[in-house]
Amino acid sequence: MTKGGALPKGSEIQSDLGSQEKYEEVKSSSKTMTLKISKFNPDKDHAPTFLEFPVSYEKWTTVLDAILEAKNYHDHSIGVRYSCRQAMCGSCGMNINGKPRLACFTKISELDSDVVTVEPMNNFPLIRDLVVGFEKMFSTHKRIKPYIIREDSEISSGTKEFLQTPEDVEKYIQFSSCIKCGLCNSACPTMAVDSTFIGPQGLAQAYRYIADNRDQGKDERLKIIDERHGIWGCHFAGSCSQVCPKGVDPAMGIQLLRGYLLGYRK
Repeated sequence: MTKGGALPKGSEIQSDLGSQEKYEEVKSSSKTMTLKISKFNPDKDHAPTFLEFPVSYEKWTTVLDAILEAKNYHDHSIGVRYSCRQAMCGSCGMNINGKPRLACFTKISELDSDVVTVEPMNNFPLIRDLVVGFEKMFSTHKRIKPYIIREDSEISSGTKEFLQTPEDVEKYIQFSSCIKCGLCNSACPTMAVDSTFIGPQGLAQAYRYIADNRDQGKDERLKIIDERHGIWGCHFAGSCSQVCPKGVDPAMGIQLLRGYLLGYRK
């Protein structure tokens, strides 16, 4: 950068979108498929419509890549939420060919289809197009107290760390991998008919802390989930565990929680 903020002679700023010429060059050397995107703004539209776009892809191209290609080169108004692009933030959950998935974690080549249909997740309020509201899920997550609860006396007792054996950690470690993407709640048939159900995400996180032997808030959390729209609303369909991109098994966690409530576990 030269004095005054000017760019050196011969340099140029490349747009994130790239040039149209480069786009056409890449597209001509790739496979193509049809991307169908649900478009709907509940504030002004009467019903959802599907827009179709021809999208080029390679074996590594993700559904999120395809959506952004359609947004960048065909329709800038497409509403989509995303951030990390590596299945860490949980932002880009949506229904892909009818199944809740992360768009950044789903390769087009693995779908084995010439048509990829993307829609907003079920069981969440729609904001626009592919974007849904997570307020209720985050509120539920907060309600189950997702943190280690200890006695205040430790502040003055000089306690510095809480040691655990590998066996202690194994009891809850998979549940700590939750990225709050909402796929489990979207797949849950109970949430489809009971909007007040706490949901597999909240229940799995309750188990994560109850199973942690450093925590002293077990009874407090069990009271929160021990009600009709809490753990007893689960019909154990197992759909939640089938869609988790991080390998968490909420259905198992829910069954183990029931063991605590029924006195099988201490």
